[in-house]
Amino acid sequence: MKTFSLNKGLAGLWYPFIFGFYLFCTPALARNTLQIAVSQQQTITGTITDGITPLVGVTIKLKGTTTTVVSDFDGKYSIAAQTTDILIFSYLGYKTIEITIANRKIIDVKMHDDTTSLQEVTVNAGYYKVKDKERTGSISKISSKDIEKQPVTNMLAAMQGRMAGVSITQNTGVAGGDFNIQIRGQNSLRSDGNRPLYIIDGVPYSSDAVGSDLTGIVLPGPTSPLNSINPADIESIEVLKDADATAIYGSRGANGVVLITTKKGKEGKTKFTANVSGGFGSVTRLMELMNTQQYLQMRREAFINDGIPYGPTDYDVNGTWDQNRYTDWQEVLIGGTAEMSNVQASISGGSSGTQFLINGNFHKETTVFPGNYNYRKGNLHANLNHESENKKFHINFSMGYTAQKNKQPGIDITQQAILLPPNAPALYDVQGNLNWENSTWNNPMSNLEGKYISKSNDLFANSLLSYNILPNLIAKTSFGFTDTRFDDSRTQPSTMYDPAYGLGSEYSSLYVNNTTRKSWIIEPQISWSKKLGKGKTEVLIGSTFQQQTANQLVQEASGFSSNSLIYNLSSAFNVFDLVHNESVYKYQAFFGRVNFSWNERYILNFTGRRDGSSRFGPGRQFASFGAIGSAWLFSNETFVKENLSFLSFGKLRASYGTTGNDQIGDYQFLDTYGSSGNNYGGINGLEPTRLFNPNFGWETNKKLELALEAGFLKDRIFITAGWYNNRSSNQLVGIPLPATTGFNSIQANLDATVQNRGIELTLRTVNFQKESFNWTSSFNVTIARNKLLSFPDLKGSTYENQYVIGQPLNIKKLYHYTGIDPMTGIYQFEDFNKDGLITSPQDKQAIRDLNPKYFGGFQNTITYKNWQLDFLFQFVNQLNYNGSYTTGLPGAMANQPVGVMSHWQNPGDNATYQQYTTGVNSEAMDAFYKFYASDAMITDASYVRLKNLSLSYTIPEQWLKGVKCRLVFQGQNLFTITSYKGADPESRFTTSLPPLRVFTTGLQLTF
Repeated sequence: MKTFSLNKGLAGLWYPFIFGFYLFCTPALARNTLQIAVSQQQTITGTITDGITPLVGVTIKLKGTTTTVVSDFDGKYSIAAQTTDILIFSYLGYKTIEITIANRKIIDVKMHDDTTSLQEVTVNAGYYKVKDKERTGSISKISSKDIEKQPVTNMLAAMQGRMAGVSITQNTGVAGGDFNIQIRGQNSLRSDGNRPLYIIDGVPYSSDAVGSDLTGIVLPGPTSPLNSINPADIESIEVLKDADATAIYGSRGANGVVLITTKKGKEGKTKFTANVSGGFGSVTRLMELMNTQQYLQMRREAFINDGIPYGPTDYDVNGTWDQNRYTDWQEVLIGGTAEMSNVQASISGGSSGTQFLINGNFHKETTVFPGNYNYRKGNLHANLNHESENKKFHINFSMGYTAQKNKQPGIDITQQAILLPPNAPALYDVQGNLNWENSTWNNPMSNLEGKYISKSNDLFANSLLSYNILPNLIAKTSFGFTDTRFDDSRTQPSTMYDPAYGLGSEYSSLYVNNTTRKSWIIEPQISWSKKLGKGKTEVLIGSTFQQQTANQLVQEASGFSSNSLIYNLSSAFNVFDLVHNESVYKYQAFFGRVNFSWNERYILNFTGRRDGSSRFGPGRQFASFGAIGSAWLFSNETFVKENLSFLSFGKLRASYGTTGNDQIGDYQFLDTYGSSGNNYGGINGLEPTRLFNPNFGWETNKKLELALEAGFLKDRIFITAGWYNNRSSNQLVGIPLPATTGFNSIQANLDATVQNRGIELTLRTVNFQKESFNWTSSFNVTIARNKLLSFPDLKGSTYENQYVIGQPLNIKKLYHYTGIDPMTGIYQFEDFNKDGLITSPQDKQAIRDLNPKYFGGFQNTITYKNWQLDFLFQFVNQLNYNGSYTTGLPGAMANQPVGVMSHWQNPGDNATYQQYTTGVNSEAMDAFYKFYASDAMITDASYVRLKNLSLSYTIPEQWLKGVKCRLVFQGQNLFTITSYKGADPESRFTTSLPPLRVFTTGLQLTF
């Protein structure tokens, strides 16, 4: 595979940067109002706005004539007309307005969004753009209007519940935490092989974790770099789902593509906008736990059942701790209030030839944990557009820089808040020091002595140069560069331990992670289009040259001379390099597209890509992917227009194609060596870490889709219904090896096939559309099914107890719980193999699917004069582990959910939980462990959540004389309707902090 020098690539990037700086310093030239035809009567003037900002380029036409003018930078217009004339105001995406002049000379107009004209909206399909009505692929989109209504810091949070086929879950309520996203299900057997491809302004953005499991425990897990993307900088997000939309991205499109388009400068008068908001957040739901009386009753009964007296360490019941003390530890430890503040300012404007935008943002939020913790993020975004006077040369330059600092506790103390006995001692003594109560407990506040600190700096830049060689022939080149630097650490100082143990700083430890990642990309392209009669042809060809270098160093240090020097590695007695990786990823591709349409009825779209990746061995580095998409706009047929007048739009579309997946990391096909860490003769030796596999190749995903789009009553009712069937094969996994080889497995392609099949429905309605009152709704639902179709030699492999052919990948094989023996009060389970014993894995045959059965959202927008109300309900139907899964043994020294009180006490009792025990009843203990590994722990975790609410009021302009002001109230995760017995039904990590309920108020000024 051909490679390119990084230095040469960077040198090529400097030219658009320097040229962009030169253009930025050139004064913008104002454009006069365009007048195509003028009537010599009276002059009518006015200003056109969307209620907040002036609209540039609105067409004003005298009805029945060719007289037309266009609004200028300030939204102002001037046209000569007679008093009997009618003015027609039209603008893409807004409702057309007709106004009779009468005797007026000043006519100001407020344009309203036209939900029914969205067929004409242009959709970003990656390497090309297409009108929504003409697209042959499956693409979902949200715009800045949807994003800016949500008080979120991660772009994935803004997408939740708004797109069919896109499932997003929040992992934790800790600031800076991660989200999981799946587009049309799980394709790969590898948990880390299902991430979509992210593209920011044409530049691929790696979503691989930049942190370490050893440092980011509080989050939980490694940190996602997606936090660096400021939602306020995003103009739109498009998600490409089917083969027609994703095949042009080849090996990286198997799991879908997320296209992020940042905001650009717009023609018009220089405009300054400032947004200031503040608010607070708290945990959405807490578990309902036992109070002191209920807890002590459980403990005492457990001792009676076991027939043993209280021991010297049973402090909660033996009188050492106050028997009347009660503390709601959830309220104390995770029930605090997180304060949030956000400041954003932007300046934009420009002439018809040059436009610019500069945007700055600063966000800060504290946590619900006790102590001084906070998350801070600052962001700078800039954009410059220029077009030559002859309209042939275009340049677009965008850059973004984000700096983050996150200071959190070393671990998440949510589980401790649940498990602590309600009569546990006070946190502090009378002197304000940590209270260890004579070494009778581990004070939970001691965990806050450990700190997690992360710092990240992220830069991305993109420049697009294009030149119209001929009227229908355009050549362009895209240059992109990203630079991510991430450092985080977690401390465990000796102050975390009881002073009675006498442990000093020699027992302190530190975990440090340093990650850097740089990439560059160059994509030259040429496109041609031609319209001949009723036919139209578009052709695009291009190539990609990309390189990414990554370095990661994870270290553990222990035995410090002083806790004050805990961040100084040279002060540690022991320093170990746990991970030290350096990698280079090189990628090259050629891609193309041919689109043909006939008579605005029939459309064929062909896309293809030839990929080359350094992640595969010789002879396997290259692969080809492609797709065909088709569409029939049957609403344009004469017989439909004549017989189905109520049908305003109708389209059938279908697509089939292949995409690939190379998310397997670097050098997986090579036989690699690493440092053994063993010193021999003063030299550290090497040891083999991976076996060579020259046949290591690509995963392949074949995608099929059929869809119907229909609009009724001038698109006041618009329905999209799609069915898809994706099959992923040639799975990249570790194949087990005999122990005699010295390796557990070898990376190879497994002839296993995974199927994802589903139905996606979207309904958009215009419920009311009046001058001062508008109400629109949007509903989406996805019914998805995942299935393992084949897996050669599954039986007898290490995957036998993880997967079942014919079942989803995300299953749990469990004991089947049959109830409680009414005579003994012990859990009972089904003996599948009838051998008289309940053993694993033989009797773990009950299967529970943890994938959502269906999910979606219901969004509404209501406007009345200067008021606007938006709200979104998100719903998910799913199973999950219930709240008692992590609370431990009922009867032991740990609090329990209130539901545990429904337990067996006497022969003949019909109860939910077995008899209490302190842990000495071996039969009850064995049944307890099997119970927690049974299907009894999997319960309904479905929910309906008011995900987002936004209420805004725009102050009339005449009140502030030229200053536009809007007052905003926003809420996130406001309330949840669920029968789930646990903290929060969304969280997959039951021991993590649940998502926060957030309320903010803000002020937006524009002048």
